[in-house]
Amino acid sequence: MALKSSNLLRSHLFDGFLSRGRREKRKVMAKPVRLKGVDDELQKILDANMDEAPARRRAREAFKKFQLGIDHILFKTPIDGLKMNESYQVNSRGLEIFSKSWLPKTSCPKAMVFFCHGYGDTCTFFVEGIARKLALCGYGVFAMDYPGFGLSEGLHCYIPSFDRLVDYVIEQYSKVKENPEFRTLPSFLFGQSMGGAVALKVHLKQPNAWSGACLVAPMCKIADDMVPPWIVQQILIGVANVLPKQKLVPQKDLAEAAFRDIKKRELTPYNVIAYKDKPRLWTAVEMLRTTNEIEKNLEKVSLPILILHGENDAVTDPSVSRALYEKARSSDKRIIIYKDAGHSLLEGEPDDMILRVFSDIISWLDEHSSNTAC
Repeated sequence: MALKSSNLLRSHLFDGFLSRGRREKRKVMAKPVRLKGVDDELQKILDANMDEAPARRRAREAFKKFQLGIDHILFKTPIDGLKMNESYQVNSRGLEIFSKSWLPKTSCPKAMVFFCHGYGDTCTFFVEGIARKLALCGYGVFAMDYPGFGLSEGLHCYIPSFDRLVDYVIEQYSKVKENPEFRTLPSFLFGQSMGGAVALKVHLKQPNAWSGACLVAPMCKIADDMVPPWIVQQILIGVANVLPKQKLVPQKDLAEAAFRDIKKRELTPYNVIAYKDKPRLWTAVEMLRTTNEIEKNLEKVSLPILILHGENDAVTDPSVSRALYEKARSSDKRIIIYKDAGHSLLEGEPDDMILRVFSDIISWLDEHSSNTAC
């Protein structure tokens, strides 16, 4: 009788999610909150549906100078002495991929850093400031927007296959590494949050191709408080097979969960092409599947790694970063857990913590990039 009641409940909830999905298809998108300093013309660009790349590209172009002028330590990094380049390239699947590079203008890079951004993000906002800081310390930095993220082609924040996304990253960065100008330099993966999972998957697919990885709050496991209850997960997985692209997954406010510094949290809406809706069903399924897979394969991680995590991270689980440190078979590994810090160590913490984390990253990169030459 209990089993029958459970099945009836699951069936009822499943039907409810399906009905909700159909309503979602018909629903008009809510307008975003008006940002300070934004006039009516710019607001119209913000109000557009950002599901496809052309709208995101218009928004980024309109807000580019506006964004980089906001009061955040990352955007106070000077660009004198840097060579920066943006490009679009069509990948092997016919998708137009946006990428950007930051290089020291007058010296040979010490090494190459390949950035893997987080969930819903782009390499054109906070990553811009992070890359500038790394490049000013002598590193060549390359970043890309995954398909469906930022300025790259594809349905916004839809991941039909996490493994395929990783393959796209390998394809894009392999082209850079094959460039004769950089071929002899050390090459490091740099993964933030979901990008940490991307970086680890890249390494597991290419175990001997990288000099090391810097993982900042890596998504080896999503924090329990951010994951729906088990019964809801099972229902969502069922609905995802019918409505994979629908935005139905319950989620807490990511900015509130990730940014400890309130003033910096208030700046997150200026990342105008970041994904801000509920996660798409199949994207959530793929992320959960990926974290389960990574958690089971921590002992296969063999490259030099630096793992950085906030003690109070409410988005990705710091205990699994500790497990990664303990289980990874690499003999060259280091972990730093920052007391009182949250998830966004390089964007959402007080300035002194951000500078401390940068210092730890640069010190580690310097130790692993000595005596290199172009």
